[in-house]
Amino acid sequence: MSSPLAPLLSEIRDRFAHVDECPFSGPRVFFENAGGALTLKSAVETSAKFAAIPDNQGRDNPAAKALVEIIKTAKSDMATFFNAPSGQFFVGESGTELLFRLIRTAVMGAKGTVIGSTIEHPASRSAAQIWAKNAGVEYISVAHDAARGLVTAEDYAKAMTPDVRVATMLHTSPVTGMGMDIAAISQAIRAVSPDCLIIVDGIQHASHGGIDIEAAGIDGYVVSPYKVFSRHGYGVAWASERLSQLPLEALINGPSENWEMGTRDTGAYATFSDVVAYFDWLGGQVSDAPDRRARIEAAGHAIHAHEKHLTDTMLNGTGNLPGLTELHGVQIIGGADNPAREGLVCFAMENVPAIDIVARLNDQGIRTHVRKADHYSGNVLDPLGLPAAVRVSMCHYNSEAEVTAFLAAMKKIADEG
Repeated sequence: MSSPLAPLLSEIRDRFAHVDECPFSGPRVFFENAGGALTLKSAVETSAKFAAIPDNQGRDNPAAKALVEIIKTAKSDMATFFNAPSGQFFVGESGTELLFRLIRTAVMGAKGTVIGSTIEHPASRSAAQIWAKNAGVEYISVAHDAARGLVTAEDYAKAMTPDVRVATMLHTSPVTGMGMDIAAISQAIRAVSPDCLIIVDGIQHASHGGIDIEAAGIDGYVVSPYKVFSRHGYGVAWASERLSQLPLEALINGPSENWEMGTRDTGAYATFSDVVAYFDWLGGQVSDAPDRRARIEAAGHAIHAHEKHLTDTMLNGTGNLPGLTELHGVQIIGGADNPAREGLVCFAMENVPAIDIVARLNDQGIRTHVRKADHYSGNVLDPLGLPAAVRVSMCHYNSEAEVTAFLAAMKKIADEG
């Protein structure tokens, strides 16, 4: 089945910087999107524009007032993109830093049992465990399904108690590539503890589209914009009204319910508006949706379909090239046939170490990444008995031709191995 984005791919790729070449090494295929996606050219231009402006918000001059309006517009864009009609958005140092802030606030304010799962990235799992210990409350660890690389609502439900006051969850794993049903997990949590504060790590999920905070019924959501076509140097967080009413770290006698600390980078907000505008444009190309939110949803559906086409091709092969599932000694993390997969294939090879595969692919101009069983990925790889695995992470601007080049390179590695 062909991708709905195939006719648009040239136009899509033209909107991103360095789509097929590295500024240091030359032509290459970029399959390291989970480590940081490509950047929109519009975001690059916006960054340069705002980096040059000397004025700050809150002053009585035209430039300052314009900056305030740009931030206000960006927060409105965020509300549309995330489908969050209430609560507030703010930026911080990074996605990890913002998860720590939201979780710290929730745990220290709610003062009750904390629950999370073993599939989570340490950005949320470490924060939850550290602050549960500091608050002197219990931490419940929900074991994920190691074979499928995900955790379910049923898994959370089995571990839930009425004493749980804070829950953390992962939207998509950066190691297995599997997406979680956060709305179902949230519902399972609230069935036992209705007032539980629920915070979601959406960092890996964001580039694949399909974020709906209103439908998820949660209290916090965090993304890292450099993983969703913007730039490094900031994170974006959403906090519910309920979460914002807890005691916050803030200046004495300053405004209440204020998460922002210090002068904001207007360019950070403005570059996220570029991201939202891109999703809006893409949705308009693949649908006749009448409003912006509907176009963003249409973009997410098209992205998912295109990325499924790419991962299916990578797993099952194309033409006379075998897929990864047909190569000798290959183990697919999460299983080859997993409907939860989002644009990512992680695998290990029996006869060739993962670090060697990544190096040999890199020599052929194909950028991938090795995940080691360390503090980042050991939670996924240790239960499988794997010291390391190769992560091949794609986004909707990647092409079937690039997957074909990868498969050709892997066949050579397998034959030689």
